[in-house]
This record gives sequence, structure tokens and C-alpha cells, in this order.
Amino acid sequence: MRFKTILAGLALSLGVLTLAHAADPVAERQALMKDNAAAAKTIFQMVQGKEPYDAAAAQAAFEKIAADMKTFPSLFPAGSDQGKTTASPAIWQDKAGFDAIAAKLGADAAAGAAAATGGLDAIKAAATAIGGSCQSCHEKFRVKKS
Repeated sequence: MRFKTILAGLALSLGVLTLAHAADPVAERQALMKDNAAAAKTIFQMVQGKEPYDAAAAQAAFEKIAADMKTFPSLFPAGSDQGKTTASPAIWQDKAGFDAIAAKLGADAAAGAAAATGGLDAIKAAATAIGGSCQSCHEKFRVKKS
């Protein structure tokens, strides 16, 4: 009985932590960007010849970025510019511009996913476009780390 009580308490605690994390858009967007960085790394390591080309891995990485860009802009509600974040106030001042870059990144990633079965040369343009969108967004909408 005592073991079941401990398990129930642990399950409840984990549920509360999950809800707390889900209610924290800063943590959610930071986790999403960490995942996207890993996906982009997969793609760019292949493009740079540091890893052998793997169509399935490339496609999955592109699909991850494309899917995330559908929800990413929603993780910047009013008031989420506070706390430990490198999100620039420019996001809320130019939300349309921010949303446009996220949409372009998502579209470029979807194009990369569709091209992934065509080989390494087929994904290079999408990889270049993704890199450009990431850089553009970070230059305009991210506070530089000191």
C-alpha cells in the first residue's frame, strides 16, 4: 500500500511538472530551438561532408524543423519576453516579420524533406535557405549573448 502511495505521489508530481513546463512558453520555445539545432546539425553535417548522406535522417530532420515552425510563433505570447530568454523585444514589435521568417523556414524545411530522397545535391538548396532564415531571424529577433 505504501509503495502504491509513493508511486501515485510521484505520478502526480510528474504531471504537475509537465503542466508547469507546458505553461511556460519560454521553456517550450527553448526546448523547441534546441531540438531544431540538433536537426539542423544533422542536415549541415551531411551537406558539409562530415557525415555520410542518409536520406531518411535528412528527411526526418527537415520534417522536424517544418513541423516546429508551425507552432513556434505561438510560443511568443504577450508577456513572455520576461525571464531567462534571448528573445528580442523586436519579436513583439514586428510580429508579422517574425512570423514571416518562421513561415519561410518551415516552407524551406518542407522543400528539403520532399527533396531528401533525391540525394545530397537535392537538399543543398534547402539547407542553404534554412541557414539563411535561421541567421536572419537570429540577427533581427534574438538578443546577442554576452
